Amino acid sequence: MDPDRVIQGDRWRIGVITESLIRFEWSDSGRFVDDATQSVLNRDFGGENPSFSVTERDGWLEIDTPSLHISYNQAPFSKEGLYATIKNVKAIDNTWHYGDDQMRNLGGTARTLDFANGRIPVGPGVNGTDGWAVIDDSRSNIIRETTTVNGKENPFGTWVTPKSEPTTDFYLFAYGHRYREAVHDLYRLTGPTPLLPRFTLGNWWSRYHRYTEGEYMTLVERFKKEGLPFTTAVVDMDWHLVDDVDPKYGSGWTGYTWNKAFFPDPKRFMAWLHEQGMKITLNVHPKDGVRAFEERYLELAEAMGIDPETQEAVQFDLTDPKFMEVYFDKLHHPMEDEGVDFWWLDWQQGGTTRQPGLDPLWGLNHLHYLDSARADGSDYAARNPRPLTFSRYAGPGSHRYPIGFSGDTVVNWDSLKFQPEFTATASNIGYGWWSHDIGGHMFGYRDEELEARWYQLGAFSPINRLHSTDSPFNGKEPWNFHGDTAAAMTAALRLRHAMIPYLYTMNRRAAYEGEPLVQPLYWDWPEIRDAYKLVDEFRFGTELLVAPIVDPAEKSVQRAKADVWLPQGTWFDFFDGRRYESRPASGRRIEAWRALDRIPVFAKAGAIVPLQEVPENGDEGDLNSIANPKSLRVVAFPGASGSFTLWEDDGAPEASVRWASTELSLDLDDGASDGGHAAIFTVSPVAGAADVVPEARDWTIVLRGVDAAAIGADAANVAVTSAGRTVTAEVGYDAATLSVVVRVAGAAAADGLTVTFAAGLPLAGDTVVEDAFAVLKDAQMLYLTKETAYAMVKELGRDALPALHTIEDLHGVDESREFDSHMPQPVIQALAEVLTRA
Repeated sequence: MDPDRVIQGDRWRIGVITESLIRFEWSDSGRFVDDATQSVLNRDFGGENPSFSVTERDGWLEIDTPSLHISYNQAPFSKEGLYATIKNVKAIDNTWHYGDDQMRNLGGTARTLDFANGRIPVGPGVNGTDGWAVIDDSRSNIIRETTTVNGKENPFGTWVTPKSEPTTDFYLFAYGHRYREAVHDLYRLTGPTPLLPRFTLGNWWSRYHRYTEGEYMTLVERFKKEGLPFTTAVVDMDWHLVDDVDPKYGSGWTGYTWNKAFFPDPKRFMAWLHEQGMKITLNVHPKDGVRAFEERYLELAEAMGIDPETQEAVQFDLTDPKFMEVYFDKLHHPMEDEGVDFWWLDWQQGGTTRQPGLDPLWGLNHLHYLDSARADGSDYAARNPRPLTFSRYAGPGSHRYPIGFSGDTVVNWDSLKFQPEFTATASNIGYGWWSHDIGGHMFGYRDEELEARWYQLGAFSPINRLHSTDSPFNGKEPWNFHGDTAAAMTAALRLRHAMIPYLYTMNRRAAYEGEPLVQPLYWDWPEIRDAYKLVDEFRFGTELLVAPIVDPAEKSVQRAKADVWLPQGTWFDFFDGRRYESRPASGRRIEAWRALDRIPVFAKAGAIVPLQEVPENGDEGDLNSIANPKSLRVVAFPGASGSFTLWEDDGAPEASVRWASTELSLDLDDGASDGGHAAIFTVSPVAGAADVVPEARDWTIVLRGVDAAAIGADAANVAVTSAGRTVTAEVGYDAATLSVVVRVAGAAAADGLTVTFAAGLPLAGDTVVEDAFAVLKDAQMLYLTKETAYAMVKELGRDALPALHTIEDLHGVDESREFDSHMPQPVIQALAEVLTRA
């Protein structure tokens, strides 16, 4: 810590890291920890010194900053002798006492969702409604540069060792309701989130199933035929010997020898997957070390000084640098050179090692991540210039080792319902790249609607990895489901792949700006109650608001509902362009009813979302491509000006990466020559490392939620230029999504593109009658009641906002009949959404 920010006594030390982040230490010996720890890497933030004052009065220390006031009696920490009042926060109780339970903490995340059947407890994050949170680092091991460990050579440069003596060491985050700022400073304290490789943002295929080489290849070919893009092939544990292991060695859960009955030529198999545009990860359970039946046992035993004739197992020991060197060099590196791109570290055996306080899960994540970053000139390093692990969460600071595997959930609605909340609160502890078992893993039941909704959540999750057990009834391939369900699954997978340009820009934002992809609503609207209440809803990057469907549909309306809060402003349905006005400063609650084809996703006026075009099948192009695309589809939402910077790079290691940026902007300023309201959409010339993107691109510009008048007769109102020259464009209107669509082929990236709408981009009128008809058409109810209700809707007019009593009148339509002809309540609620959007 900066000594100018430290207040210290004989056995206590307080560091004012920022005006809101305070470190407290107690040491019986008066010796304190200045080393990096497993969680904390940096305590000197530099920059401007925080403003604080220190006063000693009657034995009490009073420390005051603009964010909090600390009182401390300079004795061993106690609830009575150490407390702080948090300033500038509206809270019932804004005073923290040492040892307080974090009852109003907004939550962080948990080690795993293994066997989770709905909501589980999560650990604390750095945000709380009372304005404070605590991260306790007392039990962390320390990280030091050292050439030897326990008398043995250390090839890793640094090593994790226990503290020489116990100390109390914790951090008070007193940021009030400045939640985003608290997380930013957590990253400064514990280290940033690394930049992920681009392929990780596509779809992953995973299943706990005994695949053979031929079966896996047939599966991938079928995916291509069906137009289902996948960028990552996960091969679960049966790639290695399992049942073939002699019981005298124990179980086959741990293994490093390919099962040649399943994969006769592993190198050939992995080369073929690479040719399909897929990266490969293998599951490993390293607990049982290397036993005598393994192909590489002889090498490892000799390297570790064990006589191979004894068949003594080479024990897994994270605390021995010699073993870990051999573990990587003789076990993992040869398989990586054959084609493995990264490892799925599936540690499930508790948290004990030979070193006190060292969690084996954390140690595996740490060392595997460091090893995966090696630049040794190998084929592996050339294929994978950025480090990557895939494992469970191991405490604060684990965001440095992405990607997270959340474990095996039960297949039911309760599990699905918890995952959006679980993902969003993880951002409160900086853990932004969770990968869930999309579709659910085990037990549970078959419910086709549930599976479709889970796929749709997966499309809007940090990582989209399908996974399931080996049950013959639990395969997650879309063709195993019926018509509408299969179509919804396919659409979700294709949408996810299309979003890679948007997601990669958010990947950069997460790494460089400390902004996780998925964020709770209260980060942006901390003083609005609904932002806390709707735990299923979340921000997805800068442009989108997602409210996944997590409950079954109502049969009477054949739609499912998501409770949605829309912040103040104009919002559009991302998929069909329908407009929603939220006028109150406190925002607006609605029920969003959706058929099986999609979930509620909203974009605010001015939002711009870049997508890549996805071929219909593998025969029409490189279906699984993660290259910076030649064809881009940009979806923009008028009603306000907006801009979006698309970031692309060369895929190099983060330290040497070269970036290209393309500014996409929507300008609604007055500018037409006749004094009318013009609108201009601009694709600026590429800036930065222009050679990393295609020299020319095909652009499809989609302005959603717009009236067809924006085009005019024969597209007379639309002019497209590039570098001042008029270019040929195809202009059309899609009535189903209320979208103006402009297509331009082969625009030079260095010249940019300008699309001018002389008549502006007038917003489409609300399609009340058409959309009400669609609700009534699907409704499972009496035809006469439908007809009466539809007549009532038409009388309202397309632009009239009905009084609430008019909607309530639908309860009693046609009620004079002898039988029950009342309109079902879910149908009324779905109609209410349509009738009150604007």
